[in-house]
Amino acid sequence: MISFLSDQTLISVFLMAAIGYLVGSVKIRGLSLGTSGILLVALIFGHFGIEAPPMIQNIGLISFVTAVGLMAGPNFFRNFRGNAVSYLVLGVAITGAGALTCLILIRLTGLAPDLALGIMAGALTSTPGLAAAMEATGSSMASLGYGIAYPFGVISVVLFVQLMPKWLKADVKEESQKLSLRRIDARKTAQIRLITCDSRGFFGFALAIVLGLLIGQISIPLPGGVSFAMGTSGGPLFAGLILGYFGRIGKVDVSVNKEVLVTMREFGLAMFLIGVGSHAGVGLWRVLREQGLLLFLYGAVIAVVPMLVGSILARKVFRMNVLDMLGSICGGMTSTPALGTLIQVSGTDDVAASYAATYPVALAMVVLCAQLMGVYLK
Repeated sequence: MISFLSDQTLISVFLMAAIGYLVGSVKIRGLSLGTSGILLVALIFGHFGIEAPPMIQNIGLISFVTAVGLMAGPNFFRNFRGNAVSYLVLGVAITGAGALTCLILIRLTGLAPDLALGIMAGALTSTPGLAAAMEATGSSMASLGYGIAYPFGVISVVLFVQLMPKWLKADVKEESQKLSLRRIDARKTAQIRLITCDSRGFFGFALAIVLGLLIGQISIPLPGGVSFAMGTSGGPLFAGLILGYFGRIGKVDVSVNKEVLVTMREFGLAMFLIGVGSHAGVGLWRVLREQGLLLFLYGAVIAVVPMLVGSILARKVFRMNVLDMLGSICGGMTSTPALGTLIQVSGTDDVAASYAATYPVALAMVVLCAQLMGVYLK
């Protein structure tokens, strides 16, 4: 039997997780990185040539977004129907602000478009956006820009969701209770005898992943001769929302125990951060030394401006609950780690509903902007 993951690789992966949780638990003035501490540790490991296999990142991402979808599903559609316009506008506005900021930086600084688009994709933590930028420009420089901006893109949103309630002087517990009051159980299964495949619900979890990966492969044509696919992140999220909402297929129970979902969500997030962090860490210091810290500053600007734009729209225009606002910003920034932090800060999984409503719009927008800008700026 061929062993795809050696003992040394497994030791490295779980050592990154252990040290990362230790780093993430450190609080400075009430702020902590939480699970995102794993990202910093993984970057250091990657810098020294210790890189996790791509399978680790993929399994982690799929596990996380599927768990989030299944959790948010029962409450998602009602919430979306009541705030559809808000979520659509926020998804477009947040990513649009990032793209416009990137375009302004290119014009003002003379930054190479391929490098700039990579920085934009990293600042918005969008791997599909990076793929679109590389395809449109035909240059590998985009990946360098992505590697520079991605760490700050993640950490900035993680800190933002912790700082914003303090700046607004919001009572997080009270805001969480408001979200819980509108929770409903949309599954009308109490009087139906269902066939249960396992007591914990791993059948439903695995089925959501399979369906999600198939959905993620569907290519949707967009204006300008480009196409969009949900991929390994959007597909499982969508499938999780559907199965989480209905809870069954015919008479087959596909619901998953909350304890399982919480565990898979945290496990998936940790593995995802280990994968992307260790990969981004390879050669990161060399790029910073060659290209200068100014590129890091550009990435910081592209990351912060969209969050500020989203906050103003959500609070001043749409009068959103603070936690709904933050969930939407996490979705608009396509930030998986920040959602995990927001769930911890708020103490409720209901924040995932606003994330899931904004995320698909933002995902499509980042891909579209990267492709169109790549072609236009050549």
